[in-house]
Amino acid sequence: MTVTAVSENRASALDHDELVRKLAAPDDNEVAGLDAWWRANNYLTIGQIYLQGNPLLKEPLTTEHIKPRLLGHWGTSPGLSFIYAHVSRLIKMTGQQAIYLAGPGHGGPALVAAGYLEGTYSEVYPKVGQDEAGLLRLFRQFSSPGGIPSHVSVTTPGSIHEGGELGYVLVHAFGSVMDNPDLLSIAVVGDGEAETGPLEGSWKGISFINPEHDGAVLPILHLNGAKIAGPTVLARKDPAEVRKLLEGHGYEVIEVGGDDLPGMHHRFAQALADSWGKIRAIQTAARSGDWDGKRPHWPLIVLRTPKGWTGPDKIDGITVTGTWRSHQVPLSGVRGNEDHLRELETWLRSYRPEELFDSSGAPVQMIKDLAPDGDLRMSASPHANGGVLTRDLDLPDFRDYAVDVKRPAQGRAESTRKLGEMMRDIYSRNADRFRLFCPDETNSNRLGAVFEVSDRGFMESVTPDDVKISNQGRVMEVLSEHNCHGWLEGYNLTGRHGMFATYEAFAMVSASQTIQHGKWLQEAKHLEWRAKVPSLNILLTSTAWRNDHNGFSHQGPGLIQNVLTQRGDVARVYLPPDANTLLSVADHCFRSRSYINLIVIDKQPQLQWLDMDQAIEHCRQGAGVWEWAGTDDGTTDPDIVLACAGDVVTMETVAAAQILKQKLPNLKVRVVNVVDLMTLPRPKDHPHGMSETLFRELFTDHVDVVFSFHGYPGAIHQLVHGRPDADRFRVRGFIEQGTTTTPFDMTVRNRASRYHLVMDAINNARRLPTGATELKAWCEAQLERHERYVVEHLEDMPEVRDWSLGDWAEH
Repeated sequence: MTVTAVSENRASALDHDELVRKLAAPDDNEVAGLDAWWRANNYLTIGQIYLQGNPLLKEPLTTEHIKPRLLGHWGTSPGLSFIYAHVSRLIKMTGQQAIYLAGPGHGGPALVAAGYLEGTYSEVYPKVGQDEAGLLRLFRQFSSPGGIPSHVSVTTPGSIHEGGELGYVLVHAFGSVMDNPDLLSIAVVGDGEAETGPLEGSWKGISFINPEHDGAVLPILHLNGAKIAGPTVLARKDPAEVRKLLEGHGYEVIEVGGDDLPGMHHRFAQALADSWGKIRAIQTAARSGDWDGKRPHWPLIVLRTPKGWTGPDKIDGITVTGTWRSHQVPLSGVRGNEDHLRELETWLRSYRPEELFDSSGAPVQMIKDLAPDGDLRMSASPHANGGVLTRDLDLPDFRDYAVDVKRPAQGRAESTRKLGEMMRDIYSRNADRFRLFCPDETNSNRLGAVFEVSDRGFMESVTPDDVKISNQGRVMEVLSEHNCHGWLEGYNLTGRHGMFATYEAFAMVSASQTIQHGKWLQEAKHLEWRAKVPSLNILLTSTAWRNDHNGFSHQGPGLIQNVLTQRGDVARVYLPPDANTLLSVADHCFRSRSYINLIVIDKQPQLQWLDMDQAIEHCRQGAGVWEWAGTDDGTTDPDIVLACAGDVVTMETVAAAQILKQKLPNLKVRVVNVVDLMTLPRPKDHPHGMSETLFRELFTDHVDVVFSFHGYPGAIHQLVHGRPDADRFRVRGFIEQGTTTTPFDMTVRNRASRYHLVMDAINNARRLPTGATELKAWCEAQLERHERYVVEHLEDMPEVRDWSLGDWAEH
C-alpha cells in the first residue's frame, strides 16, 4: 500500500471533526507515552553530548565515561523533541505524510535521537543497533572524529534541512510542499533564527501556496528566550506585538506556553490538533471546489518553553535553564569537577532511563508504539529522501528550438529567449514537477514564453491591471533571491525539478545558500541510502558585461568563483556563447542529478556562432578550436592561442582574431572557446577535466595563451594549475571596473576589449611578423578614439556596435 493510500484510509476512518477532537484530548495513557518518548529523547540527546561509556548508567558515572571534548547544543533540543513526539502522535492517528525541518540546526542530537527511537537510524546504519552496544556507538559518534556532525545534517535520516546556517527553514519547507499536495512540512523556527534577514523575508511563503495543488507548511515559532549569549528579540517583545506581526503576514496564530507537566502535553496536543484541523479544512474546501480562491489564513503555532527545558535549573548557584547559559553544554567542566559530574549523573537519571530502555538497551514497547508505521515515520519519509520520489522530466527535443546559423556571427538573437520557449514546453509536459523561480525578472531575462502556459503564482489579491498573475500560476516570482533559491532547494530535495534565474550580480545575495547546498550534495554522495535528487540549476543573466545601463552595482560575476570552490563531484559551470549551446547545456542540466549547475549567459541580442550540430559537439567536448576564427591550420603549433569563455568575451576574442587575420596574416592564431569551464582542470582535479592529450591539442604545451574570461581572471589561473607551463596563460577578465556606460566601454575599462587582446597577442606571440608595431599603435589609437567617441555620441563606435564577421573592415 502506498503512503498516499495509507493517508486516505486513516483519514477516512473517522469523521474529521471527531478526529480533531481525539487529537486534542489525549488520555492518560497517551500522555504517559508522549512523556516517556520525550524523556527517552532527552536522555539520548544528553548522552550524545557527554558520554563515551556507561550508556545506560548501569554503574555510577565516572570521569572515564565522559568524552574528552564536549560538543553539541542542549538548549533548543528538548523543545524540538517535544514537538517531534506530538507530531508523531498526529501522524500515527491520521496517516498524515509529514517531514520535520529543524530551523535551530544546533538541535542535531535531538533529531538523531528521534530517528534512533523510531528505528530508522538502525535501519540506515546497522552498526548503530537498538541495543546497548548500538547505544554506545550512537553516543560516541556524535561530534567526534569519524562520526557525525552536530547539526541536523545530511547524515540524519529524515532531514532535508541542516539548519547550521540560520534563516532558511521556512523557504525549504515552502519549496518542499509546492506541487506536493499530500505533504505537511513542520517547520520549527528558532527565535535566534527569526532575527536573520532570510527568515524575516520568508514568512511571505503563504502568499504563494495554493491549497488545491500544494501541500501545507505548519510553522512553529519556538520562543525559548535566548541565543548563544543573550536574549532574542521576539522572545522579549510583548506577545501581543508578536501576534500582530505574524497576523500581519496572514497567519492564524495559536499560542502555547509554559513548562508544567503534564499540562504542556495537553495544551500542545490541543494546538496541534487545531492546526491540523484547520489545514485539512482549507485543503478539503479547495479540492472540492468549495473555495473562493483567496489566500487562506494558515495556522502558525507560537510555542514558548524555557531554553534547556528539563535541564539543571542552576549550576554553581547561577541560573541556567531558561537562559543563554543552557545554549551549548551546561556542565562543560565535568571531567575536572566532581560536583559537576554528580550533577550530570543526577540530570541523566532524572529521565529514569531504567523505565525507557530494557535490559538489552532497546527502547521499551511504550516508546516504540509512538512511532508511525514504515514510511510515515518522519525519519523514514520518502519525501525527505526526495530522489526516491523523483520522476524524470518529460523533456522536449531541445533541437526544436534551434537558431538557424548558416555562418558564424552573421545574425543576432536573444539566446535566453530560446531557453524560455523550451521551458514553456517543459511546463506543459510536467505540470506537477517543474517550476521556474525568479526574483520578478522572468520577462526581463527573456524567459517570458513560460507565461504562455502558466501565470505567476500569487495568492494575494489580483487587480485588472495585473498581467499573467493568478492563484493557479506556477511561475514563482518574489523579489527575494533567498526565497527563490530556498524554494528551489526544497523543491529539488523532495524530488522535483526546476531552475533559479536571476541577475548575475544579485546571485551573490544568496551565494551562501549555493555553497551550503553544495556541501549538502557533497556529503549526500557518501550515503548509499540517499538517492540522487534533481540538480540545482542556476541561470545567471543580465550579466556584468551588459549591465552597462544599471551600472557598477549590477556588475559582478562573483558566483562563478564561489561555485568553483565546491568539490568537483558537485560543481559545474557552463558559459554557453550563444543560443544553440545554451539549449544543449540546459537539456543536459535538466537531466542531471545531484549537481549545482551554474549557467551564465546574457539576455541581450548577441551574435550566434554555431549551428545546432556544431553546438552539440562543442558542448559534448566542453571546449574546442574554432578553426574558422583563426589562421591556424593545425599542421604546426600556432604563434599565439586566443582562448575565451563567456559570451561577450567570445565576441571580443573573435573580433581580435579577425583584426589579426586582416592586419597580420602571417601570424598563426588559434582560437579556442570553452563552454564547460570545468574541462580546464586536470582529470584528477575534476571529473570533467579534459585529458592531457586534448589539453595539449587545444592549448599546446608551450605557446602563450591569451585567455579572455567572463569572470575574475584568477579563476582561470586556479583552474589550469598543474597544466603544462601554466604561467603562459595571460588572463583578461572582469577586474571591478564598471559604471553606467556603453557595452564596449565595459570591455575597455576592464582591459578585455578586442584591441587589448590584439596587443596582448603581439606582446606574447612567439614571433612578430612585419607590421606588428604598427598594429599595436593602431590599437592604441582606436582606444583613444573610442574614449572620445562615447563621450561625444553616448554610444559605441559603429564598427564596434554593429560588428559581425561578414562586414569587418578597416576604420
